[in-house]
Amino acid sequence: MPSKLERHAEQLSALGHPVRLSIVRFVVQGGAEGAAAGEIQGHVDLPASTLSHHLKRLVDAGLLKTRSEGTFHYYSTDFAALRGLTDYVWEDCCKRGKGSCCP
Repeated sequence: MPSKLERHAEQLSALGHPVRLSIVRFVVQGGAEGAAAGEIQGHVDLPASTLSHHLKRLVDAGLLKTRSEGTFHYYSTDFAALRGLTDYVWEDCCKRGKGSCCP
């Protein structure tokens, strides 16, 4: 099992590509329901095979969840994972200075 540091590094790496960051932002806007793969494809204007690669990377990093309904694939944000990532970045804010300097 990867450490918290390794897991979050993988998540940040997945988000480090402009297309994947755009996908996550689009899916987040879809709320709990997320977005259909076709909607995401229209947003990022990529061929299906390229989009599939990016979506798989985000799912494997634990940032997106996927579900199938018939022949349609839907992607939704794993809000707990995304919140965990951002909380990790902030959790030790300013502690080396032994004070609380984060807003």
